[in-house]
Amino acid sequence: MALAAYIREKAREIRRDRRLTLDEIAERLALPRTTIYYWIRDLPVPDEVTHSDKRKAARRRATRAMQRTYSLRREAAYREGLASFEALSSDPTFRDFVCLYIAEGYKRNRNQVSICNSDPAVVQLGTRWLRRLTTKSLTFSIQYHADQDLSELCRFWSDALAIEEGAIRLRRKSNSNQLKGRVWRSRHGVLNVGAGDTLLRARLQAWMDQLRVSWR
Repeated sequence: MALAAYIREKAREIRRDRRLTLDEIAERLALPRTTIYYWIRDLPVPDEVTHSDKRKAARRRATRAMQRTYSLRREAAYREGLASFEALSSDPTFRDFVCLYIAEGYKRNRNQVSICNSDPAVVQLGTRWLRRLTTKSLTFSIQYHADQDLSELCRFWSDALAIEEGAIRLRRKSNSNQLKGRVWRSRHGVLNVGAGDTLLRARLQAWMDQLRVSWR
């Protein structure tokens, strides 16, 4: 077998059996990447080819380490929440806020804190406490129906929450066409206020747990 044909077959064998990347094969055979590419391009690329086994194992270890780090941070934030509950409760509206979150808060995502309601007083309370408890930027969005005036909605919530109208996103309700023309109890739409704050979400879980205990 000619030398070129032998090396070509060697490259293909390495790709099939050792699952090395294109760069790794080129480096091992001291040949240009383009040459190796044309030799092995018809071979199926298993998932493992993208990263060598050693790299994949290193990535898994790094992922586990990162997950552990964040888990420990969440646990520390939860303990901090338990420790701070009594002091924060000196403001009676804090318990109102926690109770509100138990009833209306978003709980499916441990990295997100948000409250959704149509009552301006409820949203104002939630916004006031979120501003106090997080350093993250708050996001605001309105769920509206087809027959509602969007400019009026934005003006109303801008005044109620002391925010710019442009800071409010608009989200049309999926059933708005079917219900067009009805008189809504939520005449100002439904406002969602939230923040992406993993550690606040952990502290908030502690406050909710602590408040539930006090009800017993």
